[in-house]
Amino acid sequence: MPRSVDSGGHAESRLRRIEAVTDSALAHLDLEQLLPELLKRVRELLDADTATVLLLDSGGEHLVAAAASGIEEEVRQGVRIPIGEGFAGHIAASRKPLVIQQVDPTTVVNPLLWEKGIRSLAGVPLLAGGEMLGVLHVGTLNSTPFTEDDVEVLQVAGDRLALATRTGLTRGERAAASALQRTLLPALLPAIPGLQLSARYAPGEASGVSGDWYDVFTLPSGWLCVAVGDVVGRGLAAATVMSRVRTATRSYALDSDSPTEVLTRLDRHMRHFEPQTMVTMAYAMWEPSLSRIHLSLAGHLAPVLARPGERAELIELPVDPPIGIGTAPVQRRSVTVGIPQGATVLFYTDGLVERRDRSLDDGLALLCETVATGPTEPLCSRVMSRLVGTSPTDDDIAVLAMRRQEAEELREISFELDAIPEVLADVRATLRRWLPSAGATPEEAGDMLVVVGEACSNVIEHAYGPLGGTLSLRLEAREGEVLATVGDTGHWRSPRGTHRGKGTELMHQLSDDLRFEHGPGGTLVHIRKNVTGGDPA
Repeated sequence: MPRSVDSGGHAESRLRRIEAVTDSALAHLDLEQLLPELLKRVRELLDADTATVLLLDSGGEHLVAAAASGIEEEVRQGVRIPIGEGFAGHIAASRKPLVIQQVDPTTVVNPLLWEKGIRSLAGVPLLAGGEMLGVLHVGTLNSTPFTEDDVEVLQVAGDRLALATRTGLTRGERAAASALQRTLLPALLPAIPGLQLSARYAPGEASGVSGDWYDVFTLPSGWLCVAVGDVVGRGLAAATVMSRVRTATRSYALDSDSPTEVLTRLDRHMRHFEPQTMVTMAYAMWEPSLSRIHLSLAGHLAPVLARPGERAELIELPVDPPIGIGTAPVQRRSVTVGIPQGATVLFYTDGLVERRDRSLDDGLALLCETVATGPTEPLCSRVMSRLVGTSPTDDDIAVLAMRRQEAEELREISFELDAIPEVLADVRATLRRWLPSAGATPEEAGDMLVVVGEACSNVIEHAYGPLGGTLSLRLEAREGEVLATVGDTGHWRSPRGTHRGKGTELMHQLSDDLRFEHGPGGTLVHIRKNVTGGDPA
C-alpha cells in the first residue's frame, strides 16, 4: 500500500488501516498466534519490508527480540538491545515514537538492520497501563520516509500488542511458566572488576521451556564460579530440574574448593533426588587474581580460549560422564588454565554448534575461527551471527563470554554497594582481584585490605540509621601507588560501647596517607598506599 493518499480519500484510508489492525478476529488469538499475524498485517499496511517486536527482559535493562517478520534472524540470534541505546533502546527510554532515515552504526546498535540493507525505520513503544513492555518497529529497503499516519497506525498495532502481551503474561499457566523462566537465567551478570562479561540465550523454535542455562556468581573467598549446562529434555519438567540444579550447584560451591568436588556432590544429589535426570555441565572456578581458572566437564563441550595474538582453540581436558549417569560416583578430573590479560573464554551449550546439516566437528571448527579477543558484546553478536545466522534452531542456545581486561582498563574503577555488613566480603574479593594488577605486593595488598575494610565498616556502622544507605568505593592505580576513596551520603553517629576507636589508628599505621573529608553531603575517606610490585600490569 502506498504511504500517501489524496486529501479526499485520506480519512477513509486512515480508517481502513486502523480497522485492519483492530479486527475483532484478532481478539481470539493467543500471544504466539497474534504476534506473527499482527506483524504480517502491519507490513502489508505500511508497505514495510521488516517488522519486529522486542520485549523488555526480566532485568528491565534490555529489549529482547520476541517475534519478527522479514528479518526472522533477530529472534534466532537472541538480539538484545540495551535500554537507551540505539533506535529501539531510545524509543523504550523516551516512551515516544521515532522515525529515522539513516540506518548505520551511528543510529542503531543491531548490525542485522544495516546488514539487511534497511534504510528507513519507524518504531513505537509498547505500553499497557503505563508499564513499558517493549518496542514495535518496521523498516524498509528504500528511502521513502514513514508518514505521521504510518506512525499512528503503527501505534494502534502497538497498543493492541501491548494489551495482548500483558493479558497473556497474567494468565495462570502462562504466568507460572514465565515466572519460572525468569528465574532460570541471571537477570543481570555480576559486575566483576577485571572481567568483562556478556551472554546470549536463544530458545529453540520448538515450543516449551528448556533446560539450558548459565550462571555466574562470587564466593566469600573471592573466587568466581561459572556454570553452563543443559538438562536433557524439554518443557516445564526440564526447566524445573534445571532450577534445582542451579540452586544445588551454588550451595555446594560455598563449601567446596575445587570444581571436581562441586560436580561430585551435585552428581550424588541428582542420582538420589532426581534419578531419571541427566545433566551435562561445564563448571569453572576463577582464582581471585583472575589469572587462572580450574575447569571440569561433566559430559559437556569444552570452552573456547582465545589468547592475545593466538588463534582460538578448545581447552584440552578430559570429559567425564554427565551428572546423574549410573548408580555409583565417578572420579572426576579437572585442569588448571592460565588466563593472561586480554584473553577471552567462551562457554556455550551444544545447540550453538550442532546442526542437522553440519557435523559437530565442523561446528566446533567454525566456532574457533569466530572467537577472538576483544570486547565481549560484539563477540557474542558475531558468534550468534556466524553459528546461527538465519537458520531455524531446534535446540536452545546459551553463550557466555568472559574477557580478562587489560591493565589500562583497570587503572580506575568505581562502584556503589548497599551499606550492609554482607557487602564487606564483596569489597575484599574486589580488592584481592584488583590490587595485584595495580602493582601491590601481597604484603601491601594485605595492608590495603585492612584499611579499606575498616573504612567501609565505619560507613556501615556509623553513617546511616536503621533505613541504611549506600557505600561508594573508587580505586585508582598510579605509578608507585594506589588510591582508594570510600564515601557515604549519611551523617556520622557516635560509636556504640566503650574502648573503641583503635581502627582509625590502625588505618594511619598501614597507609601512607589518610584523609577524612566531612561535608553536608556525607564523608569521603581518601587512602593512599605506596606499592613496590611494579607498574600496574
